[in-house]
Amino acid sequence: MIRSAELRDIEALVEIENLCFDSDRLSRRSFRYILTKGNAVTVVAEHDSRICGDAIVLFNSGTSLARLYSIAVHPDCRGLGLARQLVEAAEIGALEGDCAYMRLEIRRDNPASIRLFENLGYHQIGEHADYYEDHMDALRYEKSLAQHLRPELVRVPYYQQTLDFTCGPATLMMAMHALDESVQMERLLELRVWRESTTIFMTSGHGGCGPYGLALSAHQRGFEAEVYVKDQAALFVDSVRNEEKKEVIRLVQEDFRSELERLHIPIIYHSLSVVDLQKHFDSGGIPIVLISSYRIYGEKSPHWVVVTGFDSHFIYVHDPYVDEEKRMSRTDCINIPIPLKEFDRMARYGRSGQRAALIVRKSPRRKSRARSAQALA
Repeated sequence: MIRSAELRDIEALVEIENLCFDSDRLSRRSFRYILTKGNAVTVVAEHDSRICGDAIVLFNSGTSLARLYSIAVHPDCRGLGLARQLVEAAEIGALEGDCAYMRLEIRRDNPASIRLFENLGYHQIGEHADYYEDHMDALRYEKSLAQHLRPELVRVPYYQQTLDFTCGPATLMMAMHALDESVQMERLLELRVWRESTTIFMTSGHGGCGPYGLALSAHQRGFEAEVYVKDQAALFVDSVRNEEKKEVIRLVQEDFRSELERLHIPIIYHSLSVVDLQKHFDSGGIPIVLISSYRIYGEKSPHWVVVTGFDSHFIYVHDPYVDEEKRMSRTDCINIPIPLKEFDRMARYGRSGQRAALIVRKSPRRKSRARSAQALA
């Protein structure tokens, strides 16, 4: 029998965890958190009146992506088909949570699990080197729980931001590399773009990057860029209390705008809808969009994501931020499916509902640079 896990099951769950895994074990405290506070579904398998296995599904708030975080079957109960039953129950739980995709990681040295999930329709979408505590690699797998969806995805590589305030540079690097593979996604470039694009101050701590500075960084590297903002009001000032800091942010953004105008880089005062974003995407542009992270992370801060694709129900994005405190992994942040209406609500920031996006494209100017470099080689 498969049923939802309860607090009274924790002792049995911990026992199974310790019997099944030599490392990366969930503790009693972790199980209690998942069962009481986690954005998750946990199911258990019972056989002969004892708990013989469990599966944990984590949800990514604001998205339609579920992650099979853990599955374990007691060694004495293997061979009874319980693992398959647990996975199928986990998928039902994900569908009931309005998720269209399930993802998971499998140890490279676990052929039995690989066979199980491939037989259940999961396909490999990537891998993580040195993922587990014992340095074993993880294979990333995914299954569409809504088989009618066929997203058109562009091959945008993934880069995880290395600092809390570098989501803008990380998304720009991903977009530039998608358009030109010679762009090296590395921390030095991440920091360089941040220095070029920062607003100096943000809600607290180091400043983030606005659309004007990111557009200048893209232009400096030979890419075309178009800036779309709701209006001419300075971004991010609503969340800064100190008047001097607000004035600095305004001056920085005015300077950025003046430089964009001098370079004839378009600034369009228009809020892009999801339909508009798809039109730019279909014509070869890579959209970078400012969202409020509240709907995903519960924090009221501006955050940049890069668009990787569309289908009839979802927009897909790479999110450079991996919230490891909430047990997220890179698997949760790549090609995240977000319902179209939800993304339209998400893509605004602050009390005034400010909206901002950057469309990055290939440029003949960059092609000529590449040819010049080859000629000098």
